[in-house]
Order: sequence, then C-alpha cells, then structure tokens
Amino acid sequence: MDSGQLIGIIIGVIVVLAIIAVAVVLSRKRKVDANRNRAVEMREQAKADELGAKEREAKALRAEADAKQAEVESERLREQARGTQQEAESVRADIEEKRRKADELDPDVATTKGGENQSRNEMPREGSGGEELRRDRGARNHVEGGPGTHRPQGDQPRGDRPRNL
Repeated sequence: MDSGQLIGIIIGVIVVLAIIAVAVVLSRKRKVDANRNRAVEMREQAKADELGAKEREAKALRAEADAKQAEVESERLREQARGTQQEAESVRADIEEKRRKADELDPDVATTKGGENQSRNEMPREGSGGEELRRDRGARNHVEGGPGTHRPQGDQPRGDRPRNL
C-alpha cells in the first residue's frame, strides 16, 4: 500500500466521520427543536386547560349562587303560601260566620243546638238532638201560586229520569 492510498483511506474515513458527525448534530438539533415545539404546544394546551378549569369553576360558583337564590326564593314563596293559606282560612271562617248568621235570620232554615242547619224539607238527623230552636213560620210559601211554587213548563219532576239530566 502506498502512502497515497493510505492518505486517501484516512481522508475517506475522516470525511465519513465528518458526515456522521454532521448528521448526528443535525439530528440532535431537529430533536431539540421538535422537543422545544412540543413543549410550547404543551404549555399552550395547559394554558387553555387552565382557562377551561377557571370557566368551570366560575360556572360552578354561579350554579351555587343560583341554587342559593332559588332556596331564598323558595322560602319566600313558602312564606307567601302560608300567608295566603292563613288569609284563605280567615276568609272561610268569615264566610261560615256569615252563613251561620244568615241561617239564623232566615225563617226557612231550622237551626239545631249544635249549630247544624236543616232546610224545612229535610228530616232531622238522628243523634242531632232533633230539638229545633226556630220552627218554620207556617206554610206561607206553600200556598198555591205563592212565591217559590211556580215551576216552568219543562221543570216538572219526572219519575223515569233524574232531575239533573
């Protein structure tokens, strides 16, 4: 082997080593750049996820505030309903008192000691005492042609069907 050939082989090996070294350096540089880009993307994704988490937290806080507001509104409506119920009971009691007074004034309604009212056509109930405090004032409304006895032509009771049909 000649010294020229030896120098050619050494230069060839050095060139091959230089090419391999350049390839390794470029490969590492690409890998570093790729890692750098991936890290940037991961940071951006983390930032977006953080914003999403903050939005969810804000929604949760709003939902909690809405729930508390609904509870307050519910309690207010309950109180209003209680007040309305008490008013209705008071009105019912007033109505019953007015009916009782009207029945006391009406000569056609017999009242018993228990405060139960009976129209003049009803039979007294058993166990109600049967003792009337006020009696009918005669048959003044039963007189033919008197008030309360006139019936229109088609209003006559029939035995074959009930009146309410």
